[in-house]
Amino acid sequence: MSFLKTSFGIGTLLSRPCTRKVTLAVPRQRIHPFTNPHARPVSTSTPKCTSRTTSWLPFVLGALGCTLLGYSLASPSSSLIATLGLGHKPASAAQDDEPTYGSPEDFQNAIQELRDTFGNVADGAEDLVSTDPEDLRVHGFSENDYHPGALHTVVVYPRSTEEVVKIVKVATKYCMPITPFSGGTSLEGNYRGHAVGGICIDMSKMDKIIEIHQDDSDLVCQPGVGWMQINETLQQQGIPLFFPLDPGPGATIGGMMSTGCSGTNAVRYGTAKAEWFLNATVVLPSGEVIKTRQRARKSSAGFDVTKLFIGAEGTLGIITEVTIRLAPVLPTTVAIVQFPDVKKATEAVIDVMNRGVGIQCVELCDSEFMRSTNLYGASQRKYPESDSLFFKFQGPTPASILESARIVKEVIKKHGGTGFELARSEKEANDLWADRKNALYSGLALVEGCRGWSTDVCVPVSKLPALVYETKKDIQELGIVSTIVGHVGDGNFHALLLFRNDEELAIAREVVHRMVERAIKMEGTCTYGRTRVGIGKREYLYAELGEGTVELMRSIKKTIDPLGLFNPGKLYPDKKMTNAEKH
Repeated sequence: MSFLKTSFGIGTLLSRPCTRKVTLAVPRQRIHPFTNPHARPVSTSTPKCTSRTTSWLPFVLGALGCTLLGYSLASPSSSLIATLGLGHKPASAAQDDEPTYGSPEDFQNAIQELRDTFGNVADGAEDLVSTDPEDLRVHGFSENDYHPGALHTVVVYPRSTEEVVKIVKVATKYCMPITPFSGGTSLEGNYRGHAVGGICIDMSKMDKIIEIHQDDSDLVCQPGVGWMQINETLQQQGIPLFFPLDPGPGATIGGMMSTGCSGTNAVRYGTAKAEWFLNATVVLPSGEVIKTRQRARKSSAGFDVTKLFIGAEGTLGIITEVTIRLAPVLPTTVAIVQFPDVKKATEAVIDVMNRGVGIQCVELCDSEFMRSTNLYGASQRKYPESDSLFFKFQGPTPASILESARIVKEVIKKHGGTGFELARSEKEANDLWADRKNALYSGLALVEGCRGWSTDVCVPVSKLPALVYETKKDIQELGIVSTIVGHVGDGNFHALLLFRNDEELAIAREVVHRMVERAIKMEGTCTYGRTRVGIGKREYLYAELGEGTVELMRSIKKTIDPLGLFNPGKLYPDKKMTNAEKH
């Protein structure tokens, strides 16, 4: 009886209506902002989002399921999983089917249905559905990265989880790619449009703080609220708590969770994956809404589903509500010190961190960065143009901060550190730290009329001195102007590569490639800071994670999003890459 039940279950599974689309194969078009940022690619694909099964098909497939099961049980050299093709496929297996999408006519029908759903501006409704060319450009490209991309077909501004569900159902009906847009501060093309177009969901109208639980040190909010706005609100209400993750100033909670963000505070508080996101409400590609867990600090109830969506970059679901953990506000101050070179500076950081002193942040700023800060002119002081470290000390009392500063001052002397200067007031500390946070804009002051490519990597802290030193050598040998800054306390640093034309852009790409390959060889990662995987670094995933891990990620993606509609082309390759394409 149990055998028959199992066989019937397999027959039922195999007889479900097909939800893959049958389309004409159309080459994908890629657009580069240097050539034609406003070009609109056209797809002639004809979607068949569902297919009907005849009345006898379930019985045939059920019988086939029984046959496969019987063969699997009878064959010692095979298994049910292998028989059904659910396990790891051999390298010679055919490539996975590419996701396929609706036609331009389908997309226009989808836009009309979205307008009908959300109301028409002409009828006095709020403008929640936009096809304005400038709106599409802003959501499809970034002035701060240089990856290929394309425009979305339409931008929609939902106000609630229920409205996100409606958008997802329209996208599924018309086979449209769907890409969430949050703060727009990422640097690896994470919110780029797909070559065929699609729906961009802008979460900016879902920007409310829903509940503040001061006694529990947590807060419930929508994904469009910024981390800076949260901290300002807490301060204004006299609540001595803050959210310690601090990536780019415009970053919002949804994007920070989706990209697994970091920031200058990671030395003390860790990254997005360190229990700062307690739970999330997520709209899945099926249109189903889930809440990943309750608000309790601890839970051993099954998988940690919350973490499945941290760093998934919108490829598995759209986050519509989050509970974040808060930390107590403690007194801080800032110090700066100079070094003979970046290698000695990073070696000093390793020594300092192993002393266990109260460090909230420690930032490396190379000599070129210090020069650019002087040129930029926003600072209240003129800095020595030497490789430097910025320390942010933290402690429960002023005395504890002074003790930490004293220990650090002694340690850095052993590594050639000079000119140690501790801020004398809160204003001076804030001014010092503001100069560090202006890294992008001050860096651009080095070369008139230039643009900047910001990228970063992260390695075990002990490998950082060699990595920074070798990267500086590469930059000098290739003849490109760059600044280096980094959250060196946890092994992470950024390079801002400056260029004025396509030739220098090609040199910048080569620097990034060398930097990433060297980091991976040192047991590091191609990501962190604001540079996640997105488009720009997905080619390195096989080298960093290994084929088995990447294929497992892709299997999870295909299981949750079988139509491939959610942020396609990001994070993992659309299809299994050949050995020649792997780095």
